[in-house]
Amino acid sequence: MATTQEFTISDTLWARLAPLLPVHVPKAHPLGRHRRRIAAREALTAIFFVLRTGCQWKALDATGLCKGSTAHSRFQQWVQAGVFARLWDEALRDYDDLIGLNFAWRALDGSLHKAPLAGKKTGPNPTDRAKGGVKRSLLTEARGIPVGLVLAGANRHDVKLVGSTLASVPPVAEAARRAHRAEGGAQGLCLDAGYDPKQVRETLAALGYTVHIRPRGEEVQAKKAGQKARRWVVERTHSWLNRFRHLLIRWAKKPENYLAMLHFACARITWYNCLFG
Repeated sequence: MATTQEFTISDTLWARLAPLLPVHVPKAHPLGRHRRRIAAREALTAIFFVLRTGCQWKALDATGLCKGSTAHSRFQQWVQAGVFARLWDEALRDYDDLIGLNFAWRALDGSLHKAPLAGKKTGPNPTDRAKGGVKRSLLTEARGIPVGLVLAGANRHDVKLVGSTLASVPPVAEAARRAHRAEGGAQGLCLDAGYDPKQVRETLAALGYTVHIRPRGEEVQAKKAGQKARRWVVERTHSWLNRFRHLLIRWAKKPENYLAMLHFACARITWYNCLFG
């Protein structure tokens, strides 16, 4: 059985995260006394526990990590401060410094998930009897490191999310992409057959991308013929994200909360690949 110790923030990771968190300025109490404020590391560990296990916030009370109300309150504060987007950006910086982001090839694909409580950026899921659902459109570089992500309703066609997904690249990754392009590097973009409309090809070609659209079965045959399959990395990254159980079903009504958890997961995946990639 898993224990809470398995979800603690390591000293190495905390050293990278701590400088990115906003500094708390205590308010004066009229009676001159306060309850002990939960340390940021304890709150972040509790948030990661929720992300990894998919438990409810109030279930944290039984773990001994942190009260659920406290962890959720701190999470909301950090979402508003843009902390989790910065975590992902910092992780990409570390990856680029240690290994190097590879923008010669990229892959883009969407993934559908249930959203029972609805909220903004949800819609009827065409694969789940029109129940509420959310779509995440994910962009990865050649090795599968996530470098772009947007949310939309499950009924939004993948084609309509191409532009916004390409524009969602965090600052560090965008700087690496621009440097790659300035050096005359190739910009291959791998997509599945759902992105095949003529206008998509024309738009991407105008932006300087070499578009590779190949159905799943055709890609398998090409791999057997000795050609290198490249689109599968984005599907693997979707699988990595799904291992964070909180992301499988969107229970958050606010899209910014769900997106923040996705950013946290992307940062964790990127840092993991820094160490073991």
